[in-house]
Amino acid sequence: MCYLLELTNIRYKINETIEAVCSELQPVNTTHSLSIVPPPPTILNNPRRRSQIPEFSFFFSNFLSRNQPLNPQTKSPLSPSLARVASSLPLRQLLNMADTTPVDTKELLEWPKKDNRRFLHAVYRVGDLDCTIKFYTEALGMKLLRKRDFPDEKYSNAFLGFGPEESHFVVELTYNYGVDSYDIGEGFGHFAIATEDVYKLVEKVRSLGGNVSREPGPVKGGNSIIAFVKDPDGYAFELIQRGPTPEPLCQIMLRVGDLERSIKFYEKAVGLKVLRTIDRPEYKYTLAMLGFGPELENTVLELTYNYGVTEYSKGNAYAQVAIGTDDVYKSAEVLKLVTEELGGKITRQPGPIPGINTKITSFVDPDSWKTTNDLTI
Repeated sequence: MCYLLELTNIRYKINETIEAVCSELQPVNTTHSLSIVPPPPTILNNPRRRSQIPEFSFFFSNFLSRNQPLNPQTKSPLSPSLARVASSLPLRQLLNMADTTPVDTKELLEWPKKDNRRFLHAVYRVGDLDCTIKFYTEALGMKLLRKRDFPDEKYSNAFLGFGPEESHFVVELTYNYGVDSYDIGEGFGHFAIATEDVYKLVEKVRSLGGNVSREPGPVKGGNSIIAFVKDPDGYAFELIQRGPTPEPLCQIMLRVGDLERSIKFYEKAVGLKVLRTIDRPEYKYTLAMLGFGPELENTVLELTYNYGVTEYSKGNAYAQVAIGTDDVYKSAEVLKLVTEELGGKITRQPGPIPGINTKITSFVDPDSWKTTNDLTI
């Protein structure tokens, strides 16, 4: 049983190193001119297709000699004796062992609540990076934190916010060479900025040529003072009048087709807590605020359900939100359980991003909104 427990992390290590291993193993031509190569991740991750894999012990022996897997409990390398046992097993048998390892589901689902999580950044595409940076810094009061250009991959990006990335939620703007416009779609709602004087900020935005889409004033049915403005690409920003706050970039709003299901998903998969819900039958919508801490001190996710609307167009402008985690591998195990129950799927298995000290796993929720769990080491 101890062998089985130590092998649960192996399939993720395969995904991290499969490219390197495949590049080193040359195809072997048999007398029948058949090409034998290691199976790709698309097969390794599919139990039904894995049944077709020949028993290539040499492949896993080669893999283990370069990339010693970790014990998922202690994060220490496998013992040499266990590595020898693993390398002698047929690949199909080894993978099946890893997949059928007993898991304490209840304990695993508690992980997101214990994890050190916060919203890191939102990623979206813009048509003119310099123009958007100018608007965010001069009209909205953000700071340019860093800017990068990747000519080989034909894109640039910039990070902006109201404080350092290490402690504040920020936006990551992406400019793809030659693309000057995007479709925001109907599903993305808005970002929100907390300010001590909405009227003053609106006048500043207007004086700089910004688009004021909702004049400042009390929210319908309440006392909060709000306004809406749009950036040069049409992304909406709600301006909310509040006292001093450590997190002015305070909200992301997304529309969902089943609010109850979405709340359960984000509670179980991400560890968010429901801070409050508001039902407005006279306006035919319900919304829920979810966060990792008090709403007035942290960025929150606002999920909005419009009565009778179950699907929205996503467009191609808004990309994803990133959430910090202490363990992307354990986070992915939780996601696997929750997506099987409530929908959504893992779109990127956990592992490092080539060239940088960050490990991520990516997933989409039941409404196809994308999120990444990030660990920077």
